[in-house]
Amino acid sequence: MNIEFYDFLSDNDKLKFVVINARYKDEWIFVRHKERDTWEMPGGHIEKDEMPDKAAGRELYEETGAIDYKLIPICDYSVEIDGIKNYGRLYYADVVKLDDLGDFEIAEIMTKEELPTKLTYGEIIPILHKKIVSELELRDYKT
Repeated sequence: MNIEFYDFLSDNDKLKFVVINARYKDEWIFVRHKERDTWEMPGGHIEKDEMPDKAAGRELYEETGAIDYKLIPICDYSVEIDGIKNYGRLYYADVVKLDDLGDFEIAEIMTKEELPTKLTYGEIIPILHKKIVSELELRDYKT
């Protein structure tokens, strides 16, 4: 497995996923899918003809119930596994208000100061999280 980070790609059609590292009341938000017992960052597939920012807002709402937030694009990234490379866009969200979870695929959310130990994508999430934290520090953005 190999993860690479890029400035924003000029071709949004390459992007297949959005991942949002979100904070609420000074803690990181993690979600648990109804079919899993592990935790992950909110995110998902970009729908056909959907722009990445729109997908990120939609996924953030569907997976956390966030209704008031500031969404900041951080960078694009790729994950290569077994010679297959997929691209996504990484976001930070500063969530001000959460509503109830809708009837989507997420069973529950939790907030924590650090990463949970039981992660769905245990090799990927820590690297994405570290990238977000370092980018926010470079930009002098207060989390």
